[in-house]
Amino acid sequence: MSNARNEAGSGQRTRRAAMKFLHLSMFAGASLVALSTGACTPDRELLMTYSPIPDRESPRPATTGSVPHQQIDVEPVPEVNEELFRRAFALPGVENRPSTFSLPGARGLWINDSVPITRPDQIVSGREFAHIHPDGSLHASLPLDRAREAIDAGWAEAQPIAESLGVPGLVMLYTPQTFDELKTVLQLIVDSYNFVTGNSMNITDLEP
Repeated sequence: MSNARNEAGSGQRTRRAAMKFLHLSMFAGASLVALSTGACTPDRELLMTYSPIPDRESPRPATTGSVPHQQIDVEPVPEVNEELFRRAFALPGVENRPSTFSLPGARGLWINDSVPITRPDQIVSGREFAHIHPDGSLHASLPLDRAREAIDAGWAEAQPIAESLGVPGLVMLYTPQTFDELKTVLQLIVDSYNFVTGNSMNITDLEP
């Protein structure tokens, strides 16, 4: 058991080091190739338990397309952003912490020890399964089919180094601009939480 924990910790440290190295490479002018949505392999058993995602009507925002992976010139709607944070951190056992693998200001969704994690291999760092940027966009790990569905429906794009991190379903979800958009983003956060914990939470569990 201790060997398994040591191996998981070693893997996370390796991924974290790779992230820092690639951040530096970005500033040095190195370019990175984005993960193709076609590279996602089906995970149909998990997908069957999920509700369909509607097509996003807002245009996709401009993004860096590389590391650091960010949106460009997107301002959050204050009341929508406040509700995003309030409800995302209402998930059982999830703590609001500074992100351990994003840029300054990002808040990590950290699963505390009261909730078992069944897919530690799909978490980049520690017990942080997702993080929210100050502009309301966020990175989260999803099953591959669910990640592809979110991308195809216009809600997300693949994290450029997801494959090299060993977390191929890692995506950036765009900032919700309306409360209707927020519902879908929250559903995907819940999907990510369920994916790494093996739970079966629903978005209705986060209702006020």
